[in-house]
Amino acid sequence: MAGRKNNNRHRHGNGKVKLIPLGGVGEIGKNMFLIEYGGEILVVDAGLAFPDEELLGIDIVIPDMTYVIENKDKVRGIVLTHGHEDHIGALAYLLRDVNVPVYGTRLTLGLAMAKLREHNFGENDITLHRVNPGEQVKIGGFAVDFIRVNHSVADAVGLGIRTPAGTIVNPP
Repeated sequence: MAGRKNNNRHRHGNGKVKLIPLGGVGEIGKNMFLIEYGGEILVVDAGLAFPDEELLGIDIVIPDMTYVIENKDKVRGIVLTHGHEDHIGALAYLLRDVNVPVYGTRLTLGLAMAKLREHNFGENDITLHRVNPGEQVKIGGFAVDFIRVNHSVADAVGLGIRTPAGTIVNPP
């Protein structure tokens, strides 16, 4: 049995999933979450925050994307849960350094593309994949279920992200 377990671990990485929040935990805004497994990274959302009164002269605050940029060869895609600024507002800053496919629902991608145009991205500069709630999409070694949810913006989805080590559920 021990031999079989080690072989399985070797086939699927070290058997550990890394959950890496780069923003959005304990704060409002900057939602960005990484799931790393078997040498691959999936990015969930790329949002910004608006500064408070202590950050005079600062227009927006984005997550520290150093880890993503340093590991860009491992990134398989970016999945967007919905179109609020705190989930899509930093997408242009990420895509400048990490050119990977972006997945989202119709409205979410439309809102994201409008933001990307503000940063001089054209439709041919990025790869967008429109998904529908209820659909499952394979992104690298991850299988992502797009789950219809109610939110204050239409076309929002929660995510069920399947890895060989288990499923991660991510609400919008």
